[in-house]
Amino acid sequence: MTRPHKPFALASGSIVTLVSPGFPSDARSVARGMAELRRRGWIPRRIALKERPDGYFAASARGRAREFVSALRHARTDAVISVRGGYGSAEVLESLASARGLRLKLLIGFSDVTSVQVFLWQRFAWITLYGPMAAAGFDGGAGKRHGYDAASLASAVSVTRGGWRIPLQGRSLVRGSATGRVLGGCITLLETTLGTPWEFDARGAILVLEDRGVRPYQLDRMLLHLRQAGKFKGVRGIVLGEFPDAGLTRAGITILDVCRRRLGDLGVPIVFAAPIGHTPRPMLTIPLGVRARLDASGEGRLDILEPAVAPHEKRR
Repeated sequence: MTRPHKPFALASGSIVTLVSPGFPSDARSVARGMAELRRRGWIPRRIALKERPDGYFAASARGRAREFVSALRHARTDAVISVRGGYGSAEVLESLASARGLRLKLLIGFSDVTSVQVFLWQRFAWITLYGPMAAAGFDGGAGKRHGYDAASLASAVSVTRGGWRIPLQGRSLVRGSATGRVLGGCITLLETTLGTPWEFDARGAILVLEDRGVRPYQLDRMLLHLRQAGKFKGVRGIVLGEFPDAGLTRAGITILDVCRRRLGDLGVPIVFAAPIGHTPRPMLTIPLGVRARLDASGEGRLDILEPAVAPHEKRR
């Protein structure tokens, strides 16, 4: 495969541009998130969409695409952070595919942003971060409930030599260890890439899968679909989120039961219930596209084996 392209590390004074590729956001949550970004020493920047929300989207598809492309073209922007998830990011992909003059940036987000992260990996081999967004993580604060984990974020945005360790704080479903590239994200959005030009490829990967509000039978259906589509062939390990707000089936089947049933016989190490993506706990930041070693024992651990970002002296 093409050698991964690493964006530049963030430091005090880095400019981070906020984008809204999906749903609109509550102004107070955005303000809290921007205050937290400033507390970290970054300079948050917003692009004026000059549009009203379009139905349940932050703006029209054209407006949201224009905002995203503008953020990736902006010479001084160091990172692009989604305001929140929801739904709608897939509508900007055709514009990204045809855009000229895109500059490598550090993209941070989760949930619906999975669509863009898969696209950027499959098309350009860009490293991105599956982590907090302005109004969904940063607004909650460091180490707080519905906030974010400061240590994993700091390592992901600033370590330029060597690697680091991420305690997964989950439980080992299938014990063992494996090495591969970390890929994945929100399972609902991963499934929607099937049949598109940027369909996700998880061969050789430590695959991250998470979501919220998914009923056990719905997760069962998605996992079965992905298995039948061959998407677990060559996967070396799996990290599962908590899948909050899932509930039970009438038969009392849980999300854990479904994961055991559909994934337990793959013969790869699996860690369940890590605080990634949709979680009430401080959200871990997981770099996508880097090599890592998954240790599925006890609460699980992910050893990141290479930096996700490049030092500024290597700017081209």
